[in-house]
Amino acid sequence: MTSRFDHFLAIDWSGAKGKRHKGIALAICDAAGGAPVLVDPGAGWSREDVLTVLQDLPPDTLVGMDLGIALPFADCDAYFPGLEDGPQDAKALWTFIDRLCRDDEDLAANSFVDHPRLAPYYRRQGLAEGAMFRCDNADHGRGRFRAAEHAQAAMGLKPYSNLNLVGAAQVGKSSLTGMRLLHRLGGRVPVWPIDPLPPDGSVITEIYTTLAAMQAGRSPARAKMRDYSELNDALGVIGSPPAQGSGPIDDHSADALITAAWLRSAAQRPENWEPAGLTPKIAQTEGWTFGAI
Repeated sequence: MTSRFDHFLAIDWSGAKGKRHKGIALAICDAAGGAPVLVDPGAGWSREDVLTVLQDLPPDTLVGMDLGIALPFADCDAYFPGLEDGPQDAKALWTFIDRLCRDDEDLAANSFVDHPRLAPYYRRQGLAEGAMFRCDNADHGRGRFRAAEHAQAAMGLKPYSNLNLVGAAQVGKSSLTGMRLLHRLGGRVPVWPIDPLPPDGSVITEIYTTLAAMQAGRSPARAKMRDYSELNDALGVIGSPPAQGSGPIDDHSADALITAAWLRSAAQRPENWEPAGLTPKIAQTEGWTFGAI
């Protein structure tokens, strides 16, 4: 299968407070096989800046965002079991989150996790685990998983629940802020698989940078690369030219660079677009992580 995309943009995302975020990095490469390069805004990225980029993409760009594009639904047949009038699909969830957080700076989501009706569904820093954080079948002790997280775990990865807000590897707030961004895009760019893969044009997908690093020859425990020599060795494994640079590199930039190059190769594999666990209902409610099969 030959990829129909001309560009591949990877976004390492952040749910941190504030306006400018060290945890956000963007890297892009082209279909012709060139090295991935960082996209540098000059003063650090805001989430609103990234929204602007996504509103004006190069034609036929596959965008990977390192976040969860929805919350668990299939395990309890609800995002928030017991919550009256809760959202019933991913796009309604994005609207729900954005409405509650409309006054939060730079697409932040603090108002959502602090809301008294929603806090019980989360594990939060310094507080007792919410009474609704787990579901009856979440016997691994890490909270509720989407079908995509179960697929990740089967591949040897160590995913976190999108309802977990504790620890350096948590993805809860970054996922919520990303869902606000997707809502603000207003359908301008399709989000696979919540939207069907169109025959042409740009598309956004969910990525997991550790998955890209693993498929570039790194173990999950050694997924973070902080030196250009390590990064370029991994790029070579997936058939990419080396990135320009030498010496230390921050792990957010390295994640974006390796994942942009990985997207270029992964987009050509049919199984990544047709994972076995992806049903129509899961596509509409939970989405999927590109490359989890």
